[in-house]
Amino acid sequence: MSDADYARSLLISEDAHTLVFNKPAGLAVQGGSGVTKSLEDLLAVFAKSNGKRPRLVHRLDRDTSGVIIAARTKPAAAFYSEAFASRDARKIYLAITCGGAPEPRDGEIAHALKKSSRKGLDIMEIARPGEAGAQAALTRYKTLAATPEAALVELSPETGRMHQLRAHLAAIGRPIAGDAKYGGLFHLAGTEIAGLMLHAAALDLPHPEGGRRRYEAAPPEAFVKTLGSLGLETPRGGDT
Repeated sequence: MSDADYARSLLISEDAHTLVFNKPAGLAVQGGSGVTKSLEDLLAVFAKSNGKRPRLVHRLDRDTSGVIIAARTKPAAAFYSEAFASRDARKIYLAITCGGAPEPRDGEIAHALKKSSRKGLDIMEIARPGEAGAQAALTRYKTLAATPEAALVELSPETGRMHQLRAHLAAIGRPIAGDAKYGGLFHLAGTEIAGLMLHAAALDLPHPEGGRRRYEAAPPEAFVKTLGSLGLETPRGGDT
């Protein structure tokens, strides 16, 4: 498949201002060490005749799947960047967690986070309030289904710190399945975990032409298959 065909196969919505993709797990958002192809590279497919490409206005971890948007124009990029900076962009994720339902089943995690390093890898650690480098972070969550071994959890981050959801869930003893950095298991209740079980299911944000738009993406096949193997109910695409 050509880059153009591949890029368009990921597209779930487009207009004069916006491109919306359902990014697969494993596709890096930006180039870097060990990255041969990134979503940013694929944006060349949508370049204008003058060579100007759309630009990404937020990020997803390489191993996280789901909704991500790019702005077609510089004014649209500024508009969306402000929406994210002012927390007017509402993000909803689905995660399969280890260890059953969080306690309580619905609630929030408000641990501050700080950047650190472990074996040469960048990670986020829980920080004490006022500690040097500490960043306030807040995640709201709701348990959608659970067994004694695993749970399907809906996550709504109010802040956008690096690895926030992964670090927060690990901090309450419910790491995301398949998360090697934060203690997630790769075998759970007899089920092999194919990768990080974290999916950006929906994004609701203002639009440059006025009003709001909600973009949704169905979880990938590996996510849905894992839910079934673990005896957790399967969510419909973005139906959160």
